[in-house]
Amino acid sequence: MSASPVRMDDLPLTRFHWRIAGLTFGAHLTDGYVLGVIGYAIIPLQTQMSLTPLLEGLIGSSALFGLFLGSLILGWVSDLIGRQRIFTFSFLLITLASFLQFFVTSPEQLIFLRVLIGFGLGGDYSVGHTLLAEFSPKRYRGMLLGAFSVVWTIGYVMASVASHAWIHSEPEAWRWLLASAALPALAITLLRMGTPESPRWLMRQGRIGEAHAVVRRFLGANVLPGDEIASATTRHISTLFSARYWRRTAFNSLFFICLVVPWFVIYTWLPTIAQTIGLKDALTASLILNSLLIVGALLGLVLTWWLSRRQFLISSFLLLAVTLAALAFTSASNTTLILSLFVLFSTMISAASNLVGILPAESFPTDIRSLGVGFATAMSRLGAAIATGLLPMALLSWGMRHTLLVLVVVLLVGFVVSLLWAPETKNLTLVEAADLSSKPQEAVNEHSVGV
Repeated sequence: MSASPVRMDDLPLTRFHWRIAGLTFGAHLTDGYVLGVIGYAIIPLQTQMSLTPLLEGLIGSSALFGLFLGSLILGWVSDLIGRQRIFTFSFLLITLASFLQFFVTSPEQLIFLRVLIGFGLGGDYSVGHTLLAEFSPKRYRGMLLGAFSVVWTIGYVMASVASHAWIHSEPEAWRWLLASAALPALAITLLRMGTPESPRWLMRQGRIGEAHAVVRRFLGANVLPGDEIASATTRHISTLFSARYWRRTAFNSLFFICLVVPWFVIYTWLPTIAQTIGLKDALTASLILNSLLIVGALLGLVLTWWLSRRQFLISSFLLLAVTLAALAFTSASNTTLILSLFVLFSTMISAASNLVGILPAESFPTDIRSLGVGFATAMSRLGAAIATGLLPMALLSWGMRHTLLVLVVVLLVGFVVSLLWAPETKNLTLVEAADLSSKPQEAVNEHSVGV
């Protein structure tokens, strides 16, 4: 007797799910490493390349500008031609550009290569989140997508460890540090060969037979692709601002921006900030604080499992704003309190960052999911790039206190946006979650109360 049919959404986790998760997690490990090492590499580059504050800012933010472009362009292309091709192409680009950083002779060359790295990472953010969401069972989708933050944080802390060990070993150590990202990128590129196309995307293209073939081969003969149907939705960026989709586009972009701007500003420049606020042995202090991000990311997985998405997001924004405001008004001589507040801030922002991998992927239908995720990611990286690039000049003009207070305002904006618009998508199928995200806010709030 043959087994009863079961939908992809209702499966337990299988080895194939873990394989797809591992391949997408590898991208976030590399991303965290790439963005983490630059804050340390800039320290010797300041004197070796006679960097101005403007060039420092451009180098620090160049990968983020690339992420902005890659998320927009490659996310859109993925909805047109499929997930699998961009899934492989993005890491070919990252591998090559990372390796070439070893040979740069000017700040302009380094900026260009880091834009290319960011371009590949931006495309991978759009496609990786989408592909994993479209294969994941609904019960485990939040945990798997939220784990992106854990892996990203591990990559970021690995960058801190490597930088702490190498950066003062020799004058040219920064070259090895930056180019070392090519090794994990190459491994990921090779492992991704042969990754199947998303059956949900195939269903939306009307390629029903191919979708069933993918599911039978990788998930089992009795498994059904899901409840996707062929769609004629226009895959153009203007679709995101139509009457049906504008609210979810605005929410995902704004909450994403408000969460990652303080994150990238503080942690890209953590060694510099640690020196500015008077912490002794700034590299050691920043390494300890970065390590706390792993604890926060793991805490975020637990909170994602137990709390509603909406409750977790709103409370996180409020707590982060209060913590950063307290830090702004703490005397630089009170090192113990400064470290305590940084511990709390680091833990909570890392925990809340799990949601940036979950909510955008759950908010858009399959035919524009990569476009929607890509746009939200692009807006967040554009905001983070501008803020990170301006930080050296902001510290010079405003001082640390007023710079931190600006970030408090950003977090409060995120709190208000989430309070007004955040839906509750936990334990819903992707189709149900996307439908909920497009309903009037009164209906969203009514659903959220019952979760």
